[in-house]
Amino acid sequence: MERSKTAPVVETRSVSKVYQIGRVKQPALDDICLTVASAEFAAIVGPSGSGKTTLLNIIGCLDEPTTGDVFLDGQSVAGLSQKERSEVRKRNIGFIFQTFNLVPVLSAFENVELPLILLKEPSVIRQEKVQEILIKVGLKDYIHRRPNDMSGGQQQRVAVARALVKSPKMVLADEPTANLDSFTGEGILKLMQDLNQDLGTTFIFSTHDRMVMDFARRLVVLHDGRIVDDRTKE
Repeated sequence: MERSKTAPVVETRSVSKVYQIGRVKQPALDDICLTVASAEFAAIVGPSGSGKTTLLNIIGCLDEPTTGDVFLDGQSVAGLSQKERSEVRKRNIGFIFQTFNLVPVLSAFENVELPLILLKEPSVIRQEKVQEILIKVGLKDYIHRRPNDMSGGQQQRVAVARALVKSPKMVLADEPTANLDSFTGEGILKLMQDLNQDLGTTFIFSTHDRMVMDFARRLVVLHDGRIVDDRTKE
């Protein structure tokens, strides 16, 4: 996707999502109109069942809306094939999950290197980028450690590095502090805040964690699949 100089990083236009469960239709999102600019540090918040994870998945091209459209850098992703959507994710979006989703048999270096291998980056460039981002996230001395030999906070730092190593336009983080104690979670959020400011990467969180809300500069509040509040902090 060729990046527009003026378009927002992501825009949803009247996005609705209805799941079919047997004969029952279960609405998840209703007429979501949302614009996120470059370098924002935003959180989609709301109670369980409010639709925040569904919205994050649609923004990340992991799911498709029932109606409406999503634009990434001004280009519609409606009508893209599964292969094309996968290519959009691979090149433009980094993901951070609450369960870390690291490959246990691979070292920190190898886990972070995976997105660059998928992008067919040359080995020399991969080495340089992986080492640089692991140093940025404070894991210089843990490059060769496997996930099971690391703490939860260290594993999440590896996940952050993996999301950022390909220089994505935005990073989507689904409950990134859910499996961390409050001290470690705060450290991870400070790390992502610093990377957001240093690199200008857009971060969008899905969360019900008050600490994440405190760190976010913008809160988009969902209730029953609708945006009921959208405010940017002073």
